[in-house]
Amino acid sequence: MERGNVLVIGNSGVGKSTLINSVLGDEMAKTGFGSSGTTEKLDIYESEEFPFRIIDTVGFEQSLVKQFKAINAVKKWSKDSIKDGKENTKINLIWFCIDGTSSKLFPETIKNLSRATAMWKTVPIIVVITKSYSVPERAENKKMVYNAFAKQKKYSKNLKHTIPVVASTYVLNNTAFAPPEGITELIGTTNELMPEGIKAGENDVYKFKLKRKKALAQSVVGFSTTSAVTVAAIPVPFSDALLLGPIELAQIKALAQIYEIDKSKESKKFINSIVEVGTVSVAAKGAISSLKAIPGINIAASVLNAIIAGAIVAAIGEGSIYVFEKIYTGEKSIEDIEWVKNVMESKLSSQFIENVTEVVEKMAKTGNTKNVGEIINWLLPLKIKAKV
Repeated sequence: MERGNVLVIGNSGVGKSTLINSVLGDEMAKTGFGSSGTTEKLDIYESEEFPFRIIDTVGFEQSLVKQFKAINAVKKWSKDSIKDGKENTKINLIWFCIDGTSSKLFPETIKNLSRATAMWKTVPIIVVITKSYSVPERAENKKMVYNAFAKQKKYSKNLKHTIPVVASTYVLNNTAFAPPEGITELIGTTNELMPEGIKAGENDVYKFKLKRKKALAQSVVGFSTTSAVTVAAIPVPFSDALLLGPIELAQIKALAQIYEIDKSKESKKFINSIVEVGTVSVAAKGAISSLKAIPGINIAASVLNAIIAGAIVAAIGEGSIYVFEKIYTGEKSIEDIEWVKNVMESKLSSQFIENVTEVVEKMAKTGNTKNVGEIINWLLPLKIKAKV
């Protein structure tokens, strides 16, 4: 089985080091695995006898500054794990270590640990209740853990087990002591969950990349929309809209690059089909004729042109994001030209013109014709998405 990575996280003094020593034994070794200047606050341990590595984080403390640094270190490791060549550094399983002698802190501790590991949305979590010396309190402590996770709705389904442990012999007096326990159960449970964790880690990285691509893509659409608004506001005949063609094409190509649509002949046909359907001049003529027919619209021609141009480029951008994302996720094929034409046509349909009309009417009523690009980027894509 692929060697997985277990992230160990918890407050200072919770006993993470003792736990790791107890799990890996004397043969454990500190390793430089995955280090690239990002492990200042993380130590990585492994043993030839174990199929998983352990990544130990700096302890969380009461100080907000130190707490922020601890959270940031985990987040930085997590984000670095999506980079090329770092695929095997992703987190596959998480041990939330909480102090069994400080049960009142469970809710706040679990909340902070969840913040640090927020990127790993489906990776299994084992809560390790360290210093679990009181046998009568263990059932109550487990219940408190489950209640705390229930309030963290995003992560409650990730909690797989809660295991009380005594990592090393705890001496009460000369004749009484609490022996180590729970360690073999923790090792066995970790091994059982690791295949699921490896798949979950891959899935979470994939979703993070997809989310990041969408954010980058939307920034391209925002920039392109603003550029279109600026160009169209210039008092030139807009019916042909020749000046907008390069903006539209540049936007589509930039989005294709973000979603790793290759440069094969098939991809060129695919991109050309988007350009063909989204030809600015055709859509603009229809929008202009519709808007000019509306009685009572009192808005400068340059502003009207800017709204129409920005709206069209925004719609084409949103349509392209939708199409490229489907290709990237494998839900659609790059050869499905008819499908992409249908999608883009729906983006520039009569409903689109109705939405643009509504934007124009609102701006005319309020008299606010400033920041046209910002208004379009915020309002129009929401309306278009709601109809698709």
